[in-house]
Amino acid sequence: MIGLLGGTFDPVHVGHLRAALEAREALGLEAVRLIPNARPPHRGLPAAPAPARLAMVRLACAGEPGLAADGRELARAGPSYTVDTLISLRRELGARRPLCLLLGADAARGLASWHRWRELFALAHLVVLRRPGQAAWEGAAGAELAARRADGAAALAAAPAGRVLELEIPLLEVSASDIRRRIAAGRSVRFLVPDPVLDYIRRHGLYAGPAAKEP
Repeated sequence: MIGLLGGTFDPVHVGHLRAALEAREALGLEAVRLIPNARPPHRGLPAAPAPARLAMVRLACAGEPGLAADGRELARAGPSYTVDTLISLRRELGARRPLCLLLGADAARGLASWHRWRELFALAHLVVLRRPGQAAWEGAAGAELAARRADGAAALAAAPAGRVLELEIPLLEVSASDIRRRIAAGRSVRFLVPDPVLDYIRRHGLYAGPAAKEP
Protein backbone atom coordinates (compact mmCIF):
# COMPACT_ATOMS: atom_id res chain seq x y z
CA MET A 1 0.00 0.00 0.00
CA ILE A 2 1.12 3.51 -0.82
CA GLY A 3 0.10 6.56 1.21
CA LEU A 4 -0.50 9.95 -0.38
CA LEU A 5 -0.35 13.23 1.53
CA GLY A 6 -1.11 16.42 -0.35
CA GLY A 7 -0.77 20.02 0.74
CA THR A 8 0.80 23.33 -0.11
CA PHE A 9 3.81 22.51 2.12
CA ASP A 10 4.49 26.23 2.40
CA PRO A 11 6.80 25.29 4.06
CA VAL A 12 6.82 21.59 4.86
CA HIS A 13 7.19 21.18 8.64
CA VAL A 14 7.59 18.55 11.34
CA GLY A 15 3.82 18.21 11.75
CA HIS A 16 3.47 17.04 8.13
CA LEU A 17 6.38 14.64 8.45
CA ARG A 18 5.30 13.19 11.77
CA ALA A 19 1.75 12.59 10.51
CA ALA A 20 3.12 10.82 7.42
CA LEU A 21 5.35 8.56 9.51
CA GLU A 22 2.61 7.80 12.05
CA ALA A 23 0.27 6.76 9.23
CA ARG A 24 2.97 4.69 7.55
CA GLU A 25 3.68 2.73 10.72
CA ALA A 26 0.04 2.31 11.74
CA LEU A 27 -1.07 1.06 8.31
CA GLY A 28 2.05 -0.79 7.26
CA LEU A 29 2.46 1.40 4.17
CA GLU A 30 5.37 0.81 1.81
CA ALA A 31 5.88 4.56 1.61
CA VAL A 32 4.10 7.89 1.86
CA ARG A 33 4.38 10.32 -1.05
CA LEU A 34 4.19 14.01 -0.14
CA ILE A 35 2.56 15.85 -3.06
CA PRO A 36 2.82 19.67 -3.11
CA ASN A 37 -0.15 21.51 -4.64
CA ALA A 38 0.46 23.91 -7.50
CA ARG A 39 -2.84 25.83 -7.32
CA PRO A 40 -4.96 24.62 -4.38
CA PRO A 41 -8.67 25.05 -5.27
CA HIS A 42 -9.85 26.00 -1.76
CA ARG A 43 -7.31 28.67 -0.84
CA GLY A 44 -5.08 31.38 -2.31
CA LEU A 45 -1.79 30.83 -4.04
CA PRO A 46 1.10 29.69 -1.82
CA ALA A 47 3.65 32.26 -0.67
CA ALA A 48 6.70 30.34 -1.93
CA PRO A 49 7.08 29.41 -5.61
CA ALA A 50 6.40 25.83 -6.66
CA PRO A 51 10.05 24.85 -7.31
CA ALA A 52 11.04 26.03 -3.83
CA ARG A 53 8.24 24.13 -2.12
CA LEU A 54 9.13 20.93 -4.00
CA ALA A 55 12.81 21.40 -3.15
CA MET A 56 11.95 21.77 0.54
CA VAL A 57 9.82 18.61 0.49
CA ARG A 58 12.67 16.72 -1.16
CA LEU A 59 15.09 17.95 1.48
CA ALA A 60 12.67 16.98 4.26
CA CYS A 61 12.24 13.46 2.87
CA ALA A 62 15.92 12.82 2.18
CA GLY A 63 17.36 10.10 4.38
CA GLU A 64 13.93 8.73 5.36
CA PRO A 65 13.19 5.75 3.11
CA GLY A 66 9.50 5.74 4.11
CA LEU A 67 8.88 9.22 2.68
CA ALA A 68 9.19 10.55 -0.87
CA ALA A 69 8.46 13.80 -2.69
CA ASP A 70 6.13 13.67 -5.70
CA GLY A 71 6.02 16.76 -7.94
CA ARG A 72 3.34 15.69 -10.41
CA GLU A 73 0.84 18.40 -9.45
CA LEU A 74 3.44 21.10 -10.05
CA ALA A 75 3.95 19.84 -13.60
CA ARG A 76 0.23 20.07 -14.40
CA ALA A 77 -1.56 23.22 -15.56
CA GLY A 78 -4.69 24.46 -13.81
CA PRO A 79 -6.01 23.88 -10.28
CA SER A 80 -4.57 20.95 -8.32
CA TYR A 81 -7.57 18.64 -8.17
CA THR A 82 -7.00 15.47 -6.16
CA VAL A 83 -9.07 13.38 -8.57
CA ASP A 84 -6.66 14.25 -11.41
CA THR A 85 -3.67 13.36 -9.24
CA LEU A 86 -5.15 9.97 -8.37
CA ILE A 87 -5.94 9.25 -12.01
CA SER A 88 -2.32 10.03 -12.85
CA LEU A 89 -1.07 7.76 -10.08
CA ARG A 90 -3.33 4.94 -11.23
CA ARG A 91 -1.83 5.17 -14.72
CA GLU A 92 1.60 4.86 -13.14
CA LEU A 93 0.94 2.22 -10.48
CA GLY A 94 -1.87 0.21 -12.03
CA ALA A 95 -5.44 -0.47 -11.02
CA ARG A 96 -4.83 -3.14 -8.36
CA ARG A 97 -2.36 -1.54 -5.97
CA PRO A 98 -4.00 -0.16 -2.80
CA LEU A 99 -3.62 3.61 -2.52
CA CYS A 100 -4.41 5.48 0.70
CA LEU A 101 -5.23 9.18 0.51
CA LEU A 102 -4.34 10.71 3.88
CA LEU A 103 -6.35 13.74 4.94
CA GLY A 104 -7.17 15.56 8.12
CA ALA A 105 -10.54 15.61 9.84
CA ASP A 106 -11.19 19.19 8.67
CA ALA A 107 -10.59 18.20 5.05
CA ALA A 108 -12.89 15.20 5.45
CA ARG A 109 -15.68 17.42 6.76
CA GLY A 110 -15.38 19.57 3.64
CA LEU A 111 -15.03 16.66 1.20
CA ALA A 112 -18.32 17.37 -0.56
CA SER A 113 -16.89 20.66 -1.85
CA TRP A 114 -14.03 18.88 -3.61
CA HIS A 115 -14.00 18.59 -7.40
CA ARG A 116 -15.61 15.28 -8.48
CA TRP A 117 -15.29 14.01 -4.92
CA ARG A 118 -17.39 10.88 -5.38
CA GLU A 119 -14.89 9.61 -7.96
CA LEU A 120 -12.16 9.52 -5.31
CA PHE A 121 -13.54 6.28 -3.86
CA ALA A 122 -12.94 4.43 -7.13
CA LEU A 123 -9.32 5.54 -7.11
CA ALA A 124 -8.12 5.28 -3.51
CA HIS A 125 -8.99 4.54 0.09
CA LEU A 126 -9.47 7.58 2.31
CA VAL A 127 -7.67 7.62 5.65
CA VAL A 128 -8.88 10.38 7.97
CA LEU A 129 -6.16 11.41 10.42
CA ARG A 130 -7.46 12.82 13.68
CA ARG A 131 -6.27 13.43 17.20
CA PRO A 132 -7.34 11.06 19.96
CA GLY A 133 -10.74 12.23 21.18
CA GLN A 134 -11.31 14.53 18.21
CA ALA A 135 -14.83 14.41 16.79
CA ALA A 136 -15.34 12.11 13.84
CA TRP A 137 -15.97 13.59 10.41
CA GLU A 138 -19.42 14.79 9.53
CA GLY A 139 -20.69 17.31 6.98
CA ALA A 140 -22.34 16.76 3.61
CA ALA A 141 -20.15 13.76 2.77
CA GLY A 142 -20.53 12.17 6.21
CA ALA A 143 -23.08 9.52 5.20
CA GLU A 144 -20.94 8.39 2.25
CA LEU A 145 -17.85 8.19 4.42
CA ALA A 146 -19.64 6.27 7.15
CA ALA A 147 -21.04 3.76 4.66
CA ARG A 148 -17.52 2.95 3.51
CA ARG A 149 -16.00 2.64 6.97
CA ALA A 150 -13.24 0.03 7.34
CA ASP A 151 -12.27 -1.69 10.59
CA GLY A 152 -8.51 -1.59 10.08
CA ALA A 153 -5.51 -1.68 7.79
CA ALA A 154 -6.22 -5.25 6.64
CA ALA A 155 -9.44 -4.10 4.99
CA LEU A 156 -7.50 -1.48 3.04
CA ALA A 157 -4.87 -3.96 1.94
CA ALA A 158 -7.56 -6.32 0.63
CA ALA A 159 -8.83 -3.89 -2.04
CA PRO A 160 -7.28 -1.17 -4.19
CA ALA A 161 -9.76 1.57 -3.25
CA GLY A 162 -13.18 2.45 -1.86
CA ARG A 163 -12.86 2.16 1.92
CA VAL A 164 -12.61 4.83 4.62
CA LEU A 165 -10.58 4.43 7.80
CA GLU A 166 -10.37 6.76 10.77
CA LEU A 167 -6.88 6.76 12.22
CA GLU A 168 -6.18 8.36 15.59
CA ILE A 169 -2.62 9.64 15.75
CA PRO A 170 -0.86 12.33 17.80
CA LEU A 171 -0.91 15.42 15.55
CA LEU A 172 1.60 18.14 16.32
CA GLU A 173 0.24 21.68 16.72
CA VAL A 174 2.45 23.20 14.04
CA SER A 175 1.14 25.64 11.45
CA ALA A 176 2.80 26.68 8.18
CA SER A 177 1.15 30.10 8.40
CA ASP A 178 2.58 30.58 11.90
CA ILE A 179 6.02 29.55 10.65
CA ARG A 180 5.79 32.14 7.85
CA ARG A 181 4.78 34.86 10.32
CA ARG A 182 7.64 33.95 12.65
CA ILE A 183 10.17 34.15 9.82
CA ALA A 184 8.77 37.50 8.66
CA ALA A 185 9.11 38.82 12.22
CA GLY A 186 12.70 37.60 12.49
CA ARG A 187 11.86 34.91 15.04
CA SER A 188 13.36 31.43 15.15
CA VAL A 189 11.58 28.43 13.62
CA ARG A 190 14.28 25.96 14.63
CA PHE A 191 12.78 22.53 15.45
CA LEU A 192 9.52 23.45 13.68
CA VAL A 193 11.00 22.57 10.30
CA PRO A 194 13.84 20.13 9.51
CA ASP A 195 17.27 21.75 9.55
CA PRO A 196 17.88 21.30 5.78
CA VAL A 197 14.56 23.04 5.11
CA LEU A 198 15.48 25.87 7.46
CA ASP A 199 18.83 26.26 5.70
CA TYR A 200 17.02 26.41 2.33
CA ILE A 201 14.60 29.08 3.60
CA ARG A 202 17.50 31.18 4.85
CA ARG A 203 19.60 30.80 1.69
CA HIS A 204 16.71 31.80 -0.57
CA GLY A 205 15.22 34.48 1.67
CA LEU A 206 11.77 32.90 1.72
CA TYR A 207 8.80 34.27 3.70
CA ALA A 208 10.25 37.70 4.40
CA GLY A 209 7.77 40.55 4.87
CA PRO A 210 4.44 40.39 2.97
CA ALA A 211 5.06 36.81 1.78
CA ALA A 212 4.29 35.65 5.31
CA LYS A 213 0.63 36.54 5.15
CA GLU A 214 -1.85 33.69 4.89
CA PRO A 215 -2.99 32.87 1.34
